[in-house]
Amino acid sequence: MPGKILVLGAGGAVGRPLVRALVARGERVRAATRDGRAVEGAEGVAFDHADPATFAPAFEGVDRLHLMLPGGYVAVTQMLLPVVDFAAARGVKTVMQSVFGVDADDTIPYRQVELALERSGAPFVILRPNWFADNFLNYWGHGVLAGEIAVPAGEGASSFIDVRDVAESAAAALTTDRFDGRAFNLTGPAALTYAEAAAILAGALGRPVAYRDIPEAPFVEGLIAAGLPADYAPFLASIFAPVRAGWTAAVAPDVETLTGRAPRSLETWARDAAPAFRTLAAA
Repeated sequence: MPGKILVLGAGGAVGRPLVRALVARGERVRAATRDGRAVEGAEGVAFDHADPATFAPAFEGVDRLHLMLPGGYVAVTQMLLPVVDFAAARGVKTVMQSVFGVDADDTIPYRQVELALERSGAPFVILRPNWFADNFLNYWGHGVLAGEIAVPAGEGASSFIDVRDVAESAAAALTTDRFDGRAFNLTGPAALTYAEAAAILAGALGRPVAYRDIPEAPFVEGLIAAGLPADYAPFLASIFAPVRAGWTAAVAPDVETLTGRAPRSLETWARDAAPAFRTLAAA
């Protein structure tokens, strides 16, 4: 009988739909969170990337791993490399959620983790998702409701991806060996500027939404004022540089390769997210 699948960050934006998809496929899933709560019908287990004492209990009976860094953290290599080493020593297949474009420079921390995984000798798949469509709700939701998306994106475009497509791609990679040893770029079906994205959101929500390009400094100040960690806010600002440079505008066929269907459009995401925006507005 196949072993269990350990999903790190199981309560997060990608982890939760991934657990749901794996449970629906009949897989035995161990959902790892900081507090060990059960998620989407899967067994819960406490896991802390920074605490190696939590590794062995989480990995017991596991033969596949979904590896990701929790949101809000910037210590990529420090938090992920020990997990890569622990999994590889046990022959556990790792499906790693990396970041779009990191293969351009081997000095990028996420790329360093990818390289360690590639050299580990254990089976692996690397997934590199582009900017999440869900960021418009999870990060910029209050701004959207106030009628403005203010980010330092310039005129750059991104092929925004729905986290459901990231989760379904990961589920495919975890439940077959057909994709082992490969890296996949996960994108939506079209590259859109933030002005175009704002117009799509306005249409789906039935309220005005505009885009305003702002410098990085006030953007960082706003994030910190909203409660983001002081080290994470500058990191979030810095990753808009590739957007402004046009590096996030590529569109890849890899979601369809992995899942057998085309990725969801931003229009579809916005329509489906409208109830969540209404809930946020009422909060």
